Amino acid sequence: MPSPTPNARPRGADVLVHTLRCAGVKQVFTLSGNHIMAVYDALLASGIGLVHVRHEAAAVHMADAWARLTGEVGVALVTGGPGHANALSALYTAAMAESPVLLLSGHAPLGQLGRGAFQEMRQADAAAPLCKAGGSWVCADAAQVADDVMRALRLAASGRPGPVHLSLPSDVLEGRTDGASTAPNSPPNSIDLDPEAMPLPAPQARQLLAWLGAAQRPLILAGPGALTPAGRPLAAALQAATGMPVIGMESPRGIADPSLGAFAEVLARADAVLLLAKRLDFTLRFGEAPALDGAARWAQVDPEAAEFERSRRAVGARLEITAVADVQGALRVLAEGASARARTPPHAPHEPARAAWHAQVQEALVWRPASWASARSSEPARLHPVQALQPLQALLASHPRSILISDGGEFGQWAQAVLHAPRRLINGVAGAIGAALPFAVAARLAEPEAPVVAVMGDGTYGFHLSEIDTAVRCAAPFIALVGNDARWNAEYQIQRREYGAARHIGCELLPTRYDLATAGLGGHGEWVTEAAQLPAALARAQASGLPACVNVMIEGLPAPNLRRASTTP
Repeated sequence: MPSPTPNARPRGADVLVHTLRCAGVKQVFTLSGNHIMAVYDALLASGIGLVHVRHEAAAVHMADAWARLTGEVGVALVTGGPGHANALSALYTAAMAESPVLLLSGHAPLGQLGRGAFQEMRQADAAAPLCKAGGSWVCADAAQVADDVMRALRLAASGRPGPVHLSLPSDVLEGRTDGASTAPNSPPNSIDLDPEAMPLPAPQARQLLAWLGAAQRPLILAGPGALTPAGRPLAAALQAATGMPVIGMESPRGIADPSLGAFAEVLARADAVLLLAKRLDFTLRFGEAPALDGAARWAQVDPEAAEFERSRRAVGARLEITAVADVQGALRVLAEGASARARTPPHAPHEPARAAWHAQVQEALVWRPASWASARSSEPARLHPVQALQPLQALLASHPRSILISDGGEFGQWAQAVLHAPRRLINGVAGAIGAALPFAVAARLAEPEAPVVAVMGDGTYGFHLSEIDTAVRCAAPFIALVGNDARWNAEYQIQRREYGAARHIGCELLPTRYDLATAGLGGHGEWVTEAAQLPAALARAQASGLPACVNVMIEGLPAPNLRRASTTP
């Protein structure tokens, strides 16, 4: 469809793109299809980058990564019917990571619904369970496009952030409207889309700080919103102001998250736990002993009051204080209140004991087995996971904005235990694997200068291998280090543990040359079977200026379960 002339009334698609531009959207992650061709036409000369991918789920994963790294709403655009269905699984990962994502889906024309239209399906109903409450609907008229898009963007970013879906029927996109102007000189960010703030009221902040001050072994546990680029400094400020441990949690391994070291040991001793937008769910073993002290007291701040009832079902009357606020607003107000409180004596009698407690928690978080320094594989032409990972740390430490992406089952957990970086993306509480390659593409687009390193198992790499093609087209270089043990190792370890050493089935993979496959798609490949080969392979991958796969043959070990032989009493 040709673009409208300057005097023509804009199409719904033109209004859509204009609204996104005025909202400050810089990238749209997409895969083309019949229902959304009008949007592609409207994107020409809009100034919005169009990243076209090889699978719809990858578009959503890229929007998710963009949102987590930039704090903006990530926008994915897919066609209707099967294109929409392909995108849905990735929405679950974004939802559990509390990532503000807007999925725009083409849709069969309204005028043909109920008549067997091409790719007709109840898209909003299909997406609703994966979106925020009230966050999945069909745009009913071209005149409503701007309002619907603004509503969707605000909803995705407000309260507990998360996915929102808007279906756009093709006759709505192609229909003419008297709506917003599509003048090319309309400035970006000219529409105020700031979500409604949900700060913690000062009286409740004072109550919570006094409650924490009465404890000897308090912990503040925060959800994924405290682990974003905006959330991390706020969490650090609260920890500094209170002198109490503030722990961000975003892993499906929960209290056994290897990146938290021996945290499970100190968590079991806490006498007061404040949850900041952190759900009391399986990741905290539902608050039950022995994971947590059966007498521990609880408080909770959350943007969704429904979470309080779920927590009460778990811990009953021990949930003593609740307050509605978003995580960043709560972190900020509590830090400010704690700073003011520190200037006003008298101080609590438990301060010396709390200082010792804080030190014990920090020691547990950074603890790693001394034996890792000399870890070696027991198999020939294979590396121990620690051997495969340790050389990456120097690269990640070389820039203040480096990004580590970790995905997959057992090898991904090794990566989270061994490596650290200023910014990190993991598959999140969803526990679904496969997002790492799309994450890496979006991470490079969001961060043009710093190292981007994606670590994943061989099973994970296979999910979206074709996105190497996308990375090459987008000139988005990164290093993907693949731990290749030729199996679905997480499931293999479960089968061995639960059913016996000879009862594993359906877990075998080939020792595939993913490096050659990557090169075939236009990237750079390295194959590593000996530890001595790895530093030079990483250097060549980094110097290539291409999306690079460093395919490392590893020993298929279970993920680390970090427990010390003895702990401080």
